[in-house]
This record gives sequence, structure tokens and C-alpha cells, in this order.
Amino acid sequence: MLRFLTAGESHGQALVTIIEGVPAGLVIDFDAITAQLKRRQTGYGRGRRMAIESDRAQFLSGVRHGQTTGAPIALLIPNKDWENWQKKMGVAAEPPADAGGVERPVVTRPRPGHADLAGVVKYGHDDIRNVLERASARETAARVAVGAIARQLLAQVGTEIVSHVFSIGSAAIPDHLAVTFDEARAIGEESALHCVDADLERQMIAEIDKARDAGDTMGGGFEVIAHGVPPGLGRHVQWDC
Repeated sequence: MLRFLTAGESHGQALVTIIEGVPAGLVIDFDAITAQLKRRQTGYGRGRRMAIESDRAQFLSGVRHGQTTGAPIALLIPNKDWENWQKKMGVAAEPPADAGGVERPVVTRPRPGHADLAGVVKYGHDDIRNVLERASARETAARVAVGAIARQLLAQVGTEIVSHVFSIGSAAIPDHLAVTFDEARAIGEESALHCVDADLERQMIAEIDKARDAGDTMGGGFEVIAHGVPPGLGRHVQWDC
């Protein structure tokens, strides 16, 4: 069964992930992985960071001549913004004289709804940046790369996966209306929020604009639909096997 582990900071040198359990002989579609990473960066209301990065996963191990070998797969996704953060996020005790970037102030105010406060209390940090750099949406790029490989593996047994956004703030699809697999799959890539209802999507956008203007945040919901899942896939014993 597949297992993965990620490492890396939002403004560090790179994100890294190791995937274990991918069988030998899977032909990797590298462009499909890049497409999923690019898809992650789209969507209305995304942060400015999305405009900085151009993510592409570099395979370091586990793939030879375009096919998996059965060994653990190691991926690296460089952070382009690292060049602006070398002084603040350098690994060495003191940054070298020629390090790029600028000095940045110590972070002392935890972000609501994040892991900042819990992490500071747990590890006794004086600078919240030690927590927030890891507890960052940037980390999900590594997870998307893992998911893109899992998609290709599932495709070998005829399984397709689609998703759609059904709520943002108070704008939501009524509970009694179920979105079908075909409806979710038919959503075009140009959709700002990947919602099946264009009118509802405009309401969602208005909710985002309202929260942004108020300097606030809000929650949302999305659904993942898997089609053609073979009986017996996975195990019921543990979550990671």
C-alpha cells in the first residue's frame, strides 16, 4: 500500500516527498503531474504566492527510463521564492555574506485557524516562523505530486477521480441536490472555482470578495468522487495500509 512523507518549508529551498509502495513497471506521465501542480495554482481568490512559483516535480529516485522500479520514489519541487528568503531561511547558523534576500522580523502573532499557537507551545519557539513555514498551504504542492502519481496508478485498474466545490461561506448547493460523477467531470478547466452551477459559482466569488474586503477568512467544502473503484482496494485494518 502507498505511503508518503513530505518535508520542506514554504520559503525554504524546496519541498521534498518520498513515496513508498508504487509497484514496478508503472509508466509515468510527467506532463500529467505538472498539469496537476499547475491546476493547484488556479482558482479564484488564490494567494499571491501562486503567481510566483512554476511548479515542476523533479524525480530523484524510483523511476528509470520513464518507468517505476518498485523502489521508493523521491520527488523534489524547488521553491522559486527561495532566492528572496535565503537570509531568513538559511540552514547554516549564519547566512553567507552573498546570501540573497532580506532580513525579516521575528513573527510573534499567531494566525487564527492555523497550527501556529499549538506549534509554538509544543516546541517552545520564540519565532512563530519555525511553525508557519511548515504549516503552510505551500506544503500541499508535494501532496498534489503524490496524488498525481496515485491517479496514474489507479487509472491502470480503470478508476477515475473527479471533484467539485459545493460550498464557500453561505453559498452552497442545497443538501438534497446530489452532484453526479458525470456532472463533476464535465466542469471546464476555465471554471474559477470548479463548481457545477455557474450562478452559484458567482455567489461564491462574491463571498470571497466580501471576506477579503473585510480582512477575514471563511470555510468551504468540496467533494471527491471516485468511479470504477475495484472491490477490495485498500485495507480496513489501518489508515495507512
